[in-house]
Amino acid sequence: SYYNTAVAIYEKALPANHPVLATAYNNIGLVYKGMGNYSQALCYFYKDLAIQEKTLPVDHPDLATSFSNIGLVYDNMGDYSQALSFYNRALVIYEKTLPADHPLLATSYNSIGLMYGS
Repeated sequence: SYYNTAVAIYEKALPANHPVLATAYNNIGLVYKGMGNYSQALCYFYKDLAIQEKTLPVDHPDLATSFSNIGLVYDNMGDYSQALSFYNRALVIYEKTLPADHPLLATSYNSIGLMYGS
């Protein structure tokens, strides 16, 4: 409920593409994912992604995180081809922007490997 209150205020006070609003949508998506409400999680993660795609460079690590979060929801739903697609989009960005030993890069490789094992 606190995140929803924050979003209501942000939606009135900030431009529709403000990064703070994207973060708030992402946070709500994480809560819904944790609750197992995957359709609601996707709704908020896609709102986050729409803002990220409009406001960040195409190779920004935050954009990769948005792709990864969506991939994780599809993974949890058993839609492995969709999950793989989003995980791969995240990996491309992480490979361009992060050092080879960065934990997010390792997580991305692991997530993709799990999709091939599913």
